[in-house]
Amino acid sequence: MRAIIAGTNGPAIGEFDKPSPGPGFVLIKLRAAALNRADLSMLTGDSHGLMGGVGQPLGLEWSGEVVELGDGVTSASVGDRVMSAGPRAFSEYLVTKPEWLHPIPATLSYEEAAGLPVSMQTMHDAVVTLGGLVAGESVLIQGASSAMGLMGLQVAKRFGAATVIGTSTTAARRERLTEFGADLALDPTDPEWVRGVLRSTKRKGVDLSVDLVAGRLVNQTIQATRVAGRLINIGRMGGNKVEIDLEEHSARRIQYFGTTFRSRTLGEIDEVIASAREALLPGIADGSLRMPVDHVLKATEYEAAFARMAANEHLGKIIINLEDLA
Repeated sequence: MRAIIAGTNGPAIGEFDKPSPGPGFVLIKLRAAALNRADLSMLTGDSHGLMGGVGQPLGLEWSGEVVELGDGVTSASVGDRVMSAGPRAFSEYLVTKPEWLHPIPATLSYEEAAGLPVSMQTMHDAVVTLGGLVAGESVLIQGASSAMGLMGLQVAKRFGAATVIGTSTTAARRERLTEFGADLALDPTDPEWVRGVLRSTKRKGVDLSVDLVAGRLVNQTIQATRVAGRLINIGRMGGNKVEIDLEEHSARRIQYFGTTFRSRTLGEIDEVIASAREALLPGIADGSLRMPVDHVLKATEYEAAFARMAANEHLGKIIINLEDLA
């Protein structure tokens, strides 16, 4: 079996034994996979939870077909078209839990499906479960032009947010945020952006902020969140270590949540995935929830795929078609 791996000098092709599913697991023939930011860090040999390391397969989001069932599996069938998130996505085959599978709606191709699981699971958990969004509230998505942010805008609207605000540092991307549910798009490098949030919320601030950036924007995001509001941190593209204005945080009585899948038990992950599947799959099937595909590249073009991700010029998902990986 072949896989795209973290080589000593960048991405490379590695050879591995074809896996077999043990009891309670399924074997997937992979058809397509999506790049995520974590793949860039793993490309240098860094770990992402239990994933990563030089010589190890990359990728954590995929689509494919069930080709073999382990003993005791009754919730999946050979031939099922499925999508999921999990390690070793840039491979010909992988083994996973059937509880982690989402059926691919007939309306979607493998390439379209491959870019959905990470964002749908993460943003449903952030906006609905942790964020506790109530219909009629206002939501800020910090870093809204990322794939995760685009899904966050849509999830917020689907669950009844009255006002959805998205930020992006790129004018062309801000112009497109309304396509995905944003009522207002702001530039977080503009010194007046927080005032823009306050003007749109009758000077109260948003009820819920979902932060995909962190770094120097943390204190401004706190200022843009109402007294006794909620702030969920998911991403830290702006930096992991920041100086937080605790006076502002305390004065606004912000509930600040950090979240990641990497410290959850398998049972907790099962619950997150099941909740997202039940809540969002109907919208994915009817097209009201979507993830734009920026580019589809062949498996032989893996270097170009990583270069495009590193350039940060895409909107939506960069997809690798794995059909020619063999």
